[in-house]
Amino acid sequence: MTGVAAARTGKILRPLITLAGLVALWWGLGRWGGIPAYMLPPPAAVARALWTGRAQLLPAALTTGEETLLGLVLGIGAGSALAVAMALWTPLRRWIMPVVLFSQAVPVFALAPLLVLWFGFGMASKVVMAVLVIFFPVTSALGDGLRQTEAGWMDLARTMGATRLRVLAHVRLPAAMPSFASGVRMATAIAPIGAVVGEWVGASSGLGFLMQTANTRFQTDLMFAALAVLAAMTVLLWWGVDWLLVRALYWQPRHEDID
Repeated sequence: MTGVAAARTGKILRPLITLAGLVALWWGLGRWGGIPAYMLPPPAAVARALWTGRAQLLPAALTTGEETLLGLVLGIGAGSALAVAMALWTPLRRWIMPVVLFSQAVPVFALAPLLVLWFGFGMASKVVMAVLVIFFPVTSALGDGLRQTEAGWMDLARTMGATRLRVLAHVRLPAAMPSFASGVRMATAIAPIGAVVGEWVGASSGLGFLMQTANTRFQTDLMFAALAVLAAMTVLLWWGVDWLLVRALYWQPRHEDID
């Protein structure tokens, strides 16, 4: 087996082995840890709930996935636009940054009822909640990348007669892309939190709504099944975004190259 093939095989096997270990630990805690099944259902019961409850889980997953994707796209767009605006006009940062920090200082559980009141029980309130959750990581990461551009590159561009917009487009933004990618990866991992919190507070569909309903009915196995679906969706979304970022930032070394 060549080195490349071994690396690819290890990349696939490592998460599978980790998952198998976590499931084994879960099963052991339920069997020998004295934890009752209504608090920690065994993996087999959750697997059955995944199959028997597929008619509920699939539409709920589609709803939460749509809310998450919309929130991710809008949050990345809004955060990027604000970071670029603050880079072009420094006084804007002094005025806007306290507001951005305040939006993160208030717990999402405190904002969720207000968003449901303002935007209703439909998808809009969940999308706005997701945007608020991921807005700060993107703004902060891209803003830091734009401010930390190598001074020599900017001086060289100005010496050659580049305008502020050209310096931004051809020097600062490309140099800030690795920081921006880190912010997008972080935003992707936490984006479902906003949608699910919004569904907990007020919704008629979605994985968060399903988990809350199952919890009130003591259907712990179904609640864990919905949680497993949410975790799988988040991992797949992160992998997809990471795959796109690695190919978009082709001039940056890949993670395995650094290792």
